[in-house]
Amino acid sequence: MPAYGGSVPDPTPPTAMSIAGSDSGGGAGVQADLKTFAALRVHGTCALTAVTAQNTAEVRGVVALEPAFVQQQIETVLDDFAVGSVKTGMLATAATVAAVADLAQRGLLPRLVVDPVLVSSTGHRLLEPAGVAAYLQQLLPHALVVTPNLREAAVLGDTDVESLRALEARVAVAERIRATGARYVVVKGGHLTDSADDVVAGPDGTVVLPGERVDTGNDHGTGCSLSAAIAAHLTRGATVPEAIMQSKLFVARALAGGAAWRLGAGHGPLDHFGWSGAP
Repeated sequence: MPAYGGSVPDPTPPTAMSIAGSDSGGGAGVQADLKTFAALRVHGTCALTAVTAQNTAEVRGVVALEPAFVQQQIETVLDDFAVGSVKTGMLATAATVAAVADLAQRGLLPRLVVDPVLVSSTGHRLLEPAGVAAYLQQLLPHALVVTPNLREAAVLGDTDVESLRALEARVAVAERIRATGARYVVVKGGHLTDSADDVVAGPDGTVVLPGERVDTGNDHGTGCSLSAAIAAHLTRGATVPEAIMQSKLFVARALAGGAAWRLGAGHGPLDHFGWSGAP
């Protein structure tokens, strides 16, 4: 991992925060975020937005927490920790999106990375239309980085997901989302069939970060891990382009490392800690 600001590590680690739901199977959500923070030598704090009953094969239940309690968790952490970066994952309801956006508008969520969890991997909407509007109008204007997958980019950019298989369409939708006020937008290519190229739109233009697909069914939590890694690198002092590039490499290694694992009957987790020794 790159050492930002010097080669000698600080005896006190930097801190990041995840505002997201709990995955009882340990593959995604807050669990993936905290593992990512730890793997990148960042102390992780969190505020839960929802609790799920899920494993690698299915989600059997979701209980959303009250927005006021989500806000209380965030404020309690911020009152005691010097949080250097914040990432959001599943926010569950429009009211929680609005509550988080209010904190961001007040300048309390530094280096905000928004992973807009709107659509499941099977295409199922996870947030009502009012929640999508809250993202667009209230939360994204305060985001330093937004990391939608193709389905989420289609929802936020009001377009058809199939059209986003064309590179020029992904560039256009990234700029459309950035027009909300977000500084950087990463349209992830993980759902492409021929590559894993990401489109990054920022104040200096648009670039494509190439990536090869990893042959694995263990990809649960990939998006959570990418956004958490970006937040971790940001809190360690990386620039946004550095953080995005290093995070893409981190996720690729984690996917390769966990490719042969057999944890559960469905889509298993990533190898966040390099247990498998993947290069």
